[in-house]
Amino acid sequence: MKILTFGEIMLRLRAPMKERFFQSNMMEATYGGGEANVAVSLANYGMDAQFFTVLPENALGDACIRELRYFGVDTGKIQRGKGRMGIYFLECGTNQLPSKVVYDREYSAVSLAKPGDVDWDKVFEDIQWFHITGITPAISESAMKLSLESVKAAKKKGIVVSCDLNYRKNLWKYGVKAEDVMREMVQYVDYAIANEEDVQKSLGITTDVVVESGELDREKYRQLGAKVLETYPNLKAIAITLRESHSADWNGWAACLNDGENFYVSKKYEIRNIVDRVGGGDSFAGGLIYGLNNYENKQDALEFAVAASCLKHSINGDFNRVDVGDVEKLMKGDGTGRVQR
Repeated sequence: MKILTFGEIMLRLRAPMKERFFQSNMMEATYGGGEANVAVSLANYGMDAQFFTVLPENALGDACIRELRYFGVDTGKIQRGKGRMGIYFLECGTNQLPSKVVYDREYSAVSLAKPGDVDWDKVFEDIQWFHITGITPAISESAMKLSLESVKAAKKKGIVVSCDLNYRKNLWKYGVKAEDVMREMVQYVDYAIANEEDVQKSLGITTDVVVESGELDREKYRQLGAKVLETYPNLKAIAITLRESHSADWNGWAACLNDGENFYVSKKYEIRNIVDRVGGGDSFAGGLIYGLNNYENKQDALEFAVAASCLKHSINGDFNRVDVGDVEKLMKGDGTGRVQR
């Protein structure tokens, strides 16, 4: 199966270790972005993963393509255009100090792209699965229109579409509410991925789940997923991640999946001494896409996705640098972290 993801990849500048911004005069430079992170995960699992975006015609864009190719992601359809490379700055929190992200992505090459700039017939050639997130339509009005154009073109071709709703309040700045866009986009989606905030802020579907502390109520998440499926009958399933944030270093991590007939809940992991949780949701999405295409039942697919994302919390950078063997070991209960020799 050939899978295509579409979105913005950025230069990621992170304060080293657990430092605050510019506490020292260094920043760690890598690349990252929701849809690219998913493509990297899928390539690491041996799947035929392609990434599409628009990059600037400069050395930063060249280096970005080389980085994606290193992981085995097919970059042949990436377009080059006017604009700049988007940047995001990351400060990793610890204990009760939360992590912080600052975006600098206005006038990036992909945010300037508009409907008609992309030949979707060519981009979707031989593609069976298309993945997008709610981040891309948030970065600019033209990117929003291009995102809607992409999912409509995918569905017209009979391509399976997955969407991680990914609500980002700091990006929706061009006068349109997220729910006004995402409600339309989800009508062309087969598999939705979200957390409780995404459902509320992107789709306007409210719930009384409380996530600030303590044990999450799984029954309320079952009801939430059922409400989404009732509102959007085109959806085959919705997966909702369940994060219990005890501190910046310690999270409980699980997920559930509702397909309208059955409600699946994964094993819960207690993740302590978190190295980097940014990209955790993307690693879940990549794991779920792999699982749905490689396991016979949805429970195993969900367990693979949660285990993959659990491992990502111990890896620095946006990309999840694990393979199928790593994930399946954890799925089978080998979470001791003992040295392998």
